[in-house]
Amino acid sequence: MAVKALYYSERDGLDMALKHPDTMLFSSKADADARDKILELAEEITQFLHNRVEGLGEELAEKAALAIAEEKDLFAKALKKPSVLNAIAGDDSNNED
Repeated sequence: MAVKALYYSERDGLDMALKHPDTMLFSSKADADARDKILELAEEITQFLHNRVEGLGEELAEKAALAIAEEKDLFAKALKKPSVLNAIAGDDSNNED
């Protein structure tokens, strides 16, 4: 029997990672570190949203922040070309820098 190491972000927690192994368990430490950085960014975005958007609920703020953090590269491109945010997935003509 082979032994395989699996990694997860402590921010997700082991229980949550085991419930969602396809998206929260990783075979490399680098991938787990990348997930951890996304979660760290999401925490900061959540705090930003709470400070800037009056009446925004905790759950919705967390969901929005995670969506933004997971698509940070897309948002970086959108700073140059806003239309990329709503471009149809797979349309490479909208992914120009």
